[in-house]
Amino acid sequence: MINTYPVFTLSDALTTEQTSFFNKNGFIHFKNFLKPETVELFIKASQEVEKKWIEGDVKKVNGVPIKYGKDLDGKTIVQRFAFINQHHPFFSGFLEEDTRLQVLLTLIGEGARIGDKEKDGMVFNHYVYGPESKFARMGWHTDGLRDIFLGHKISPMLNVGIHLSNLKPENGGLRIIPGTHKQSLYNLLFRKRYFIDNNFDVKEVSILPSAGDLTVHDGRLWHRVAQSTVAGEQSRRRVIYIPIIAGKYVPKHEKSATPFYQRLAGLAK
Repeated sequence: MINTYPVFTLSDALTTEQTSFFNKNGFIHFKNFLKPETVELFIKASQEVEKKWIEGDVKKVNGVPIKYGKDLDGKTIVQRFAFINQHHPFFSGFLEEDTRLQVLLTLIGEGARIGDKEKDGMVFNHYVYGPESKFARMGWHTDGLRDIFLGHKISPMLNVGIHLSNLKPENGGLRIIPGTHKQSLYNLLFRKRYFIDNNFDVKEVSILPSAGDLTVHDGRLWHRVAQSTVAGEQSRRRVIYIPIIAGKYVPKHEKSATPFYQRLAGLAK
């Protein structure tokens, strides 16, 4: 597995080197996007939303299933929050006020926007590997499958990851296959068994952020979330994903249906 790649700093504009690296590989990693105190505020806000959703027995948000699981002490937790930006002012305020995110729109170009009301909105993932884990990994997939199932042309989409945990290789986390954002439609559909296959790939790259880092990967890349090889508290990791998209504006609402691909993801372990 390839673990070495250049790491950059995000400023008020992308450099030629940064843009070239992303265009070739389909991902990029920026250090120290958030201060430690801001990381803690993100976690605190997620816990406030979690409390409300557990008490309200929330099953879906805008048609997107909410993933529940158990913490190490057996307590119920939310492990995947969809559209969390619509349920706490800290998250919505961040999207509206942090202008650094706008710099990333240039990686798609004309028509790019932050999908706060589309796809799954701002997603907050909380992974922990324990005796009752329900959301410890995710199999190989591309986000282009969404467009296909919805009968749409595959549109550019970026996943902006804001990392709230320090990761080492044994913690699992995001794995990507560089360059596959330029693959043929056949390979996008059939290179891997969607969500079922979570096996190591000799060409995969392990993304190893520190808390406060930001990463961007093209949704057309083959990517997965590897399970931690260590259990307990040291396996805990939290990450936020924000979609940057282009193409037709398709907002979701409380009566939106659950897409088939999300039912498929729910069946795969």
